[in-house]
Parts: sequence; C-alpha cells; structure tokens
Amino acid sequence: MFSELIKRPRRLRNDNLRDLVRETGLSIEDLIYPLFVVNGENIKEEIPSMPGNYHWSLDLVVEEIDRLVELGIKAVILFGVPESKDERGSTAWAEDGIVQRACRRIKEEYSDLLVITDVCLCQYTDHGHCGVLEDGRVKNDPTLELLTKVAVSHVEAGADMVAPSDMMDGRVGAIRQALDDSGFNNTPIMAYSAKYASSFYGPFRDAAHSAPDEGDRCSYQMDPGNSREAVKEAALDIEEGADIVMVKPALSYLDIIQKIKEEFNYPVAAYNVSGEFSLVKAAAEKGWVNEQEVVLEMMLSMKRAGADLILTYFAKDIACWLKEK
Repeated sequence: MFSELIKRPRRLRNDNLRDLVRETGLSIEDLIYPLFVVNGENIKEEIPSMPGNYHWSLDLVVEEIDRLVELGIKAVILFGVPESKDERGSTAWAEDGIVQRACRRIKEEYSDLLVITDVCLCQYTDHGHCGVLEDGRVKNDPTLELLTKVAVSHVEAGADMVAPSDMMDGRVGAIRQALDDSGFNNTPIMAYSAKYASSFYGPFRDAAHSAPDEGDRCSYQMDPGNSREAVKEAALDIEEGADIVMVKPALSYLDIIQKIKEEFNYPVAAYNVSGEFSLVKAAAEKGWVNEQEVVLEMMLSMKRAGADLILTYFAKDIACWLKEK
C-alpha cells in the first residue's frame, strides 16, 4: 500500500552500487606526509606523543623515504629541529641548516618526490615565537624580511614548494617577490592561510621543540570563533600569489574548508594536525575505536568538505589500507 509513496534511495546502497555512485573518494595522491629532520647520525627517535612518527637524522631519513615511495606517497613536508637557536632564528636560513641539508640529501636520491618545506621561525628562535620579538610582541614587518630569506634558502637547496606557516600579514606577497627576484618564479607557495590558535598542536610542539617560552600565539594565529576572517585571509593570500591555500587544523574546521572552497574554487589543503592524530591513536590503543575505520572516515570528511590535499601523520597507514582494498 505504500509502494507508490516511498522514495527508495536505499536501492543504490547495495553491494557494488555503493562504489559506483560514491560522491567523494580518497587516494594516495591526496596525501602529504610530514617529516621531522634533526642533526646527528644514526638517529631514529620515536616521538612519544605521536606514535609511529620519528625524528630522523639525514643518514637514516632516506630509509623512511624509501618506504614512502614504495607506498606511492608522492609528497612530504619537512620540519627541521636545529641544534642551536637565537633571538632571530638565524639557523632557519643558513646554507647548512638542517632543512637545507635535508632538501639536498633527499633530492639527490629522489628527484621525483615533491619536497615541501615549512617556512617559519618558531623552531629556530630561542623564545619560540614565529617572528621577531620586541618588547614582548611579535613584530610583523621585520619578520617578513627573515621569512623571505628562509624561503629562498630552501628553494636554493632544492625544495619544490614552500609553505609559510607563520601567519604574518603580507608574508605570501613578500615571499613571492623574493622568489621571483631570485629566479624561482615557477616555485609554488602553499600558504597556511587559515591557521587557528588551536589547542590541537601540543604533540607537534613537543616534536618540533617549538612551544613559546612565554605567552601564546593568539596575536597572530586566528581566533577559533571566526569564520568570515578565514575567507578574508585566504583572499589576501590568493591576491598575493599563493598557489594553494591551507586550513589548519582540519577536523574541527571542516566548515572553514567548505567556505574557502566554495568562495574561491581554489586548491585547498587541510592539515590533519598532531592533536587530531594523537587522539585517535590513544583511543585505538585503548581499544575504544577501530583506528582504520575512524581515520578513513575522517579523511573522507575533509575531502567532502572540499580539501584537495591532506597533510597527515596517518599517510603511511592510509596508503597501506588503500592498497589492501
């Protein structure tokens, strides 16, 4: 008696039909894997709050790259942990800096691997802030000059793309100009456009030794309550020459990913940050969730919101799971 009234979407949820009509997919090509590189030799030191992620010395990092290439992961983003720090973070742009040496080492062995570098000062400054600190405040414009030096030094060492994460105003335009003036007009910029002052960064700050000694980063990272501001930030970065815009964190900011994608129809990256990673790992270790199912669902949510690329510490696991399907 009800057959003429009932609409039946369930017809397409059976067996292989589900795959045929799936709107959103996830592939290995979507993934960017973060790597932490350190000075020294024979170092493979697991990061306690990020199981399965390590500090790598340059003689051993190629072993990890071998594994990534074998799995089909085509892009990495490098974070350096320097031996020494100073007020201005001068080792960040040193020719023999840890990231610069890592770029040269990796590109010698893996010319086809896309090497992205994080451009910031927080790991390199003795105060842990992302820019020049004067009278307890981070100064925007004096920081730009230093960031341009970092970006150019990375590309000179072989980086294929730079990713400024500092959240200084005007840094994308300054870096674009500096790269162009240095003959690197074809090097793309992936801007951390909507980087929020989030509580989800704790494990990363342990890994990168980058927590600020005093205060916080609320004067330059975004307020979690703001969404229209994120659209404004992305618009400014695109205007200044960004080739990809990023939202960080990802899982708690899916609405921001969607807003930016719909507003600009521009390549959007989502950073599935350390706290999001570690929460799932901890729950899985307790047996409270199925790690594979939860992670793949999380990744699909980011893709569904509009992310084209996902930076994630789960990249190796995801690649394995996708290959098994």
